[in-house]
Amino acid sequence: MHLVRTDENLEEIAALGQLLGGPVGIDAVLGDLNRQGRRSHGWLGRRVGRAFTWDPADRRTRDWWPQGISTSADASDTEEIAGRRVLAVTWYAKQVGGIHQGARITFWDLADNRYRHVLLVVPTLRDGRLELAPLKVHAGGVVWLGPYLQVAATSRGFITFRLDDLMRIPDDLGGGELRALGVRGDQVASYGYRYVLPVRFSYRAVTDDGHAKLRYSFLSLDRGSTPPALVAGEYAPRRDETHRLARFPVNVGSWLLETGEDGRSQPTELDRGVPRMQGASVVDGTWYVTVSNGPLLPGSLAVGRPGRLRRHLLALPMGPEDIAFWPSTDSFWSVTEHPSRRWIVEIPRTRLRGR
Repeated sequence: MHLVRTDENLEEIAALGQLLGGPVGIDAVLGDLNRQGRRSHGWLGRRVGRAFTWDPADRRTRDWWPQGISTSADASDTEEIAGRRVLAVTWYAKQVGGIHQGARITFWDLADNRYRHVLLVVPTLRDGRLELAPLKVHAGGVVWLGPYLQVAATSRGFITFRLDDLMRIPDDLGGGELRALGVRGDQVASYGYRYVLPVRFSYRAVTDDGHAKLRYSFLSLDRGSTPPALVAGEYAPRRDETHRLARFPVNVGSWLLETGEDGRSQPTELDRGVPRMQGASVVDGTWYVTVSNGPLLPGSLAVGRPGRLRRHLLALPMGPEDIAFWPSTDSFWSVTEHPSRRWIVEIPRTRLRGR
């Protein structure tokens, strides 16, 4: 099994930029956060240090479900972007009324718990005419790698975005239709989102005959290995299904995957995880794996080496998803998915030692 990088959508992104007045980048989004989260208190798991939750609409909606999490500590050695410590959370949409809005990314400023959603879009050119479509992926994991976002796309591999491509819909060009996405003349409908981020390219999953394709259910970054590695794994609810963990070397010059002369990105390790795992992070060779026990029971954390992972029961709230490590604070961040039980939680690594 391996990954093959597709061509970049250079012409499509340029056409979108020409229409919208050019890209504005991540700094513009972080300077224009429009929603207010808050600290959340109470018992949220034996290993949780602190927790936050969304505004009431995002906390309760059944249209959108949070999945992946990464941080500015993944993106930069300074652990900051534009002087801010930032979380990035992916969501996928469920089809409502015949409309599938795809996936979005949320940027959350830890200084004041303000945040904003950005719609992920697929630009195409048909006979010279620009079209926009939603990115229909589960978005179960995300890694903020330098200037790039890598978003898990299950059997497809993962999708790559460049944050310099972030664009704002000007007031005079916004289509104003909350249930539409597309370009009509010089008007752009974006389901009401102010900012959009177009797909740059993809890492397409390819498997030789006779081998089971790896499902890219979640992603994380291991900065401690040499070279750094993108960690991927697959969710599987039953023991008789594959639940594998893989590592792909990252080129520190480009912050993209290492590629062989044949154009393939090969995993350097392939290990066995545990059923129902939703995210995995590696620190100093030790794996930290989130495990969901459904919408009503608290989640678990499995810690150790592949094949010898030990469960910390009642460690997390119900419905934990992806997990990311923040080096300077020696802590993990995770996000939970179920309506009215949605939190972003920090887990100090000291609470997972010697138990």
